[in-house]
Amino acid sequence: HGTRLGERFVKKIFDHAVENDLSEIYVTIFEKHSGLLGLLLRYGFSRVAQKQTQNGTESVLLKRISLKSVSPLQNYPVLDLRTKNCFLLPIHPEFHTRLLPDSILNNESMSIVQDVSHTNSIHKVYLTAMHGAARLSQGDNLLIYRTGDGVSPARFRAVVTSVCVVEEIRHIREFSTYEEFHRYCGSYSVFSESELRQFFQTSRYPYIIRFSYNVAMIRRINRGHLLDNFGFRDGVRWGVDPIDPVTMKNVMLQGGVNESLIVD
Repeated sequence: HGTRLGERFVKKIFDHAVENDLSEIYVTIFEKHSGLLGLLLRYGFSRVAQKQTQNGTESVLLKRISLKSVSPLQNYPVLDLRTKNCFLLPIHPEFHTRLLPDSILNNESMSIVQDVSHTNSIHKVYLTAMHGAARLSQGDNLLIYRTGDGVSPARFRAVVTSVCVVEEIRHIREFSTYEEFHRYCGSYSVFSESELRQFFQTSRYPYIIRFSYNVAMIRRINRGHLLDNFGFRDGVRWGVDPIDPVTMKNVMLQGGVNESLIVD
C-alpha cells in the first residue's frame, strides 16, 4: 500500500528462518501476483517447480540462505567477508531506529517505529559528510554504530547494533536536479522533504550511501567493549573507518549474529 511493507515481511521471514536454523524457504504463488513475485525474485528466490491446484497453476519458489551469486541482494541476508571490505558506519540516535527498526534499543519506545517506507524497506539511504565515506563500494560490509546520546558517557551508551551491505555510494553532485535526487533518496531516507531539499542546495552531506539492512544484532556491544577487546581507537571521533574482517566477524559473533550468515 505504498510503504514497502512487503519488504519488511520478507526480512521477517528470513529472520525467522535464520533464528530456527532453516537453510531453505519456499512459497507457492500465482503468476498474476506480479508485484509479490518480483519482490521475492529480487531477494534470491527462484522458480523450481509448478503446482496444480483447484484454482489453477502455482509456481513454487525456493530461497536457499547461502552465497550463490555475485549480487549481494540475491545473497541477502548472507554476509561475504572474503573479498569485500568491512567498515564502521556511525549513525546518530535520532535517525538510527527510524532507519533500522529491528535494532531498537530496550530503552526506546516502539512508537518511533512507524509504517513508513524508510522504516519498512530492506534498502536504506543515509547521507553523510563523514570522512572515509568515499572509499565505500558495492558489497562492502557495514557495522552500524549508534553513537552516544549524551545521557551518559559514550563508552557505555554508544553501541553497535546491525550489519548492512553497501549497494551503492554516490555524490550529491551527480544529480542534476532536485527531483532526480529526491526520486533516489525520498522513500529510503529518514530525512524530510524540506531537509533533503536543503541538503541538495547546500551539499551539506555530500555522500549518499545506499545499503541493505541484513542483520540486527541480538547483543549490543558498547564502545567500551570495542575499545578494550577489539582494538578500536580511543580519543578520536569515529567515522567511516575500516575494520579487519577477522575483527568484524568476532564482533558479529559476540553480538549474536548467526554464524551461518557469515562466509569468510
